[in-house]
This record gives sequence, C-alpha cells and structure tokens, in this order.
Amino acid sequence: MKIIAFGGSPSKNSINKKLATYAASLFTNAEVEILDLNNFQMPLFTVDLEAEIGQHELAKAFLAKIESADFLVVSLAENNGNYSAAFKNIFDWCSRITPKVFQEKPMLLLATSPGARGGASVLEIAKTAFPRYGADIKATFSLPNFNANFDIEKLEISNSELDNQLKEIIKDL
Repeated sequence: MKIIAFGGSPSKNSINKKLATYAASLFTNAEVEILDLNNFQMPLFTVDLEAEIGQHELAKAFLAKIESADFLVVSLAENNGNYSAAFKNIFDWCSRITPKVFQEKPMLLLATSPGARGGASVLEIAKTAFPRYGADIKATFSLPNFNANFDIEKLEISNSELDNQLKEIIKDL
C-alpha cells in the first residue's frame, strides 16, 4: 500500500507535517511518501491567470501524487479558523483541473495546533467539504496542545492516551 501524507502548511517546521509523518509511520506494510507544500508553490490562483497560463504544471504534479496513492494522510494547519493560504491555493489550482481533487482515495484526516482545540475548526470544515472533492474520509483525529503532547525529538505523540487513540484509529483502518 502506498501512502501519500502531507501537512497543510508551508512552514519548514510544520507541526501538521510532523503529525502526518508520525501517523503515516504507524501503518504496517506501507510505502510512505511525505509531500512538502513548498514543492508546489504557485502564484495566487485567479481565473484571469488561469486563462493566461492554463493549468499549472505543479497542480498537475500534485494531482499525480494523489493519484499514485492508495491512501492519504492529511493533517491540516488552521489559520484563523480555516485552511492555510498555501494549502488553499494548491487546492484551488487542482480543483480547476478536476473537481475530485482527492480522487476517491481513502483518507485519514488530522489536525493539530498549539492550542487546546487542536485545529478543530479547520477539521470540521474539511470533514464537510472534502467529500465533495473526492475524499473518502475513513477517520479523523485532532491533537490538541501540540507542544505539550508531541515529542519533537522522537517525532511521536508523547501523551500516551492520545497516542493510543491515534494508534487504535489506524489499527481499525
């Protein structure tokens, strides 16, 4: 099984990329590829720019990565209660190529933040919206208080209760 995982943030130290990487590592017998949104930087989407340049090659490349997957692990950053601008821009470019951005792939949808809500707002938005764009969401998980519940050195959830919750979710997938 091939897993494509990414965090929905362009930060070089993205806590969501760390969570997605950790979650993907918990799958057994899987080939995991971690995407970095910085490799898919495109100009801000506008219909005028799309008319001028057509479908952006990096959007096509992102969609090809999704197509290559058997399973998606996506952890969304929350910026002001919504997707990060970087993720939203990639999503906008891709959705103009195909409305089924996630190509009916099964998905583990995650979010984390330094706060107590753990990206709950963006997780709720994505849970509602992503199925309309071809996501087959199998489970969701929110990690609150990232800095207190994730060991940066070991790259794993340090709170045993939350770690067991995520492991149980993945086991059931």
